[in-house]
Amino acid sequence: MSRRTALSVVAGAVVLAGAGAFALAHAADPAPRLTHSTARYSAPDGARDGSFTFSTQVEASSGVKSLKVLAWPEKSGLAKKQPTAAEMRRAESARCTPAGEDTVRCVYTVKVTGADAASFPRGSWHVATLATAADGTTALDTEAVDFTVG
Repeated sequence: MSRRTALSVVAGAVVLAGAGAFALAHAADPAPRLTHSTARYSAPDGARDGSFTFSTQVEASSGVKSLKVLAWPEKSGLAKKQPTAAEMRRAESARCTPAGEDTVRCVYTVKVTGADAASFPRGSWHVATLATAADGTTALDTEAVDFTVG
């Protein structure tokens, strides 16, 4: 083998090894991660509407595409069969704003009327989330945080 051919083979092997390492590193990107999650339920009072607010930080190395949120009562059909990722894709989206290089702060708020509150089961509720990163990886948490409807 000539010297020129040997150098070409070595250079090709280095390029392929580098491309393989990049592909493995990219494929190993962790799923989005939620931190500092809180939920607050405020019941309506007289003529004043109440509210439900969920907030969290979401981190993903490729960036965050979306966060879907669903509050569900512990005493419901979902307790036996928790929400799936496919179902969560149809849930409402939180509003997210940048909070760092790979992090966003997401807030989901909904108004609660007196009629809404009257129909809510009392007791423990859970918040399910589906975080989707810019690279398409997802993280489903069916009980990201709990709150109580009294």
